[in-house]
Amino acid sequence: MKHEIEQQWIHVSYKETSKFTETYGFVGSQGTVNLEGVLIKPKDQRGKTVFLMMHPTSTLQLLPLPNAMAGAGYPVLCMGSRYVKNDSALIYEKILLDLGACVRYAKEQLGFEKVILLGWSGGGSLSLFYQSQAQNPTITHTPTGDVVDAKAAGLIPADGIVLEAAHRARARCLSEWIDPSVTDELNPDKRNPEFDLYSPSRNIQLPYPQEWLHAYRQAQLARVRRITDWVQDTLDMLKKRNTAEIERCFVTHRTMAEPRFLDGSIDPNDRKIGHCYMGIPETVNTGPVGLARFSTLRSWMSQWSIDHSRADGESCARQVTVPLLAIEHSADDAVPQPDIGLMYQACNSADKEMHCIQGANHYFKGQPDELATAITLITGWIQRHGW
Repeated sequence: MKHEIEQQWIHVSYKETSKFTETYGFVGSQGTVNLEGVLIKPKDQRGKTVFLMMHPTSTLQLLPLPNAMAGAGYPVLCMGSRYVKNDSALIYEKILLDLGACVRYAKEQLGFEKVILLGWSGGGSLSLFYQSQAQNPTITHTPTGDVVDAKAAGLIPADGIVLEAAHRARARCLSEWIDPSVTDELNPDKRNPEFDLYSPSRNIQLPYPQEWLHAYRQAQLARVRRITDWVQDTLDMLKKRNTAEIERCFVTHRTMAEPRFLDGSIDPNDRKIGHCYMGIPETVNTGPVGLARFSTLRSWMSQWSIDHSRADGESCARQVTVPLLAIEHSADDAVPQPDIGLMYQACNSADKEMHCIQGANHYFKGQPDELATAITLITGWIQRHGW
């Protein structure tokens, strides 16, 4: 039975004072964080369970999945974090508080008995990060030492987690997508030709030799860590000056040079080769919407540093004990093929299951049948748990 759906605008507000304004507008700068979202629900049915979706930086209510879930009879609350549509100053530890406020609102204001985190794409690692801290809060500060106290926040654990086409971490994606040929962060035209993936004069042929690929991956990590060292040095310099200048912004050039998108033998699945979820990889590499293109010093440490970001889905999953449903898309043109399985394996829940939807791309673009399969998997899982 397909239900007629309706949408309700949701405003979640809670007190918090930031030491400086990090997002344009009044979010946090006036002592209050204001979050907006949409509750998508069937008109003719009042359920006791709600699926809560939040992505670190994206809005989700226009995706096909939440509307299809509501059409199947299950309400979905799509909430934006304080960094919606702009991740340049994103601090993951603050998103913990945002998501926590939304879980509390769903239970205490909207009256739902069960809240299931539906983590799509970057929302998967965020959901696991949140749940790990809600079950066992340990964080009191950000990686740069600013106070964000998860222990004092009273985070309410979710009742279950669904991972849908989710990657392990934004920092992990960057470490595998960043262009290692760049040798000068201030001049992206200065490049090491050995690792210039898109150079027409490069002699490396497909499939990429394992020895070269290993060296390429090491060069990617080295570049990320060079940037991290510069970020830490700059923060230390600003602190020593002891002035009102406490933050800076910067650009990271060329961040889409992932060999997987050109070589289908690397972590093989059904993805389209020569293409990624944002278009042609070579074009994306220098485009304005690349990963980590614009960042603050603090955001880099919390969001993009492979050695400092805490929002790592695989690591956080080891602390998660609630029921888990993991769904891989076999033609995902964004998420690395192993990621869903690694998070599933790491999860410490005794109640977990994993499925793969054959042929599904990242967004279910032009794929109503694959979308229907996802709805069947999720609703079946919910029904088996009596939620």
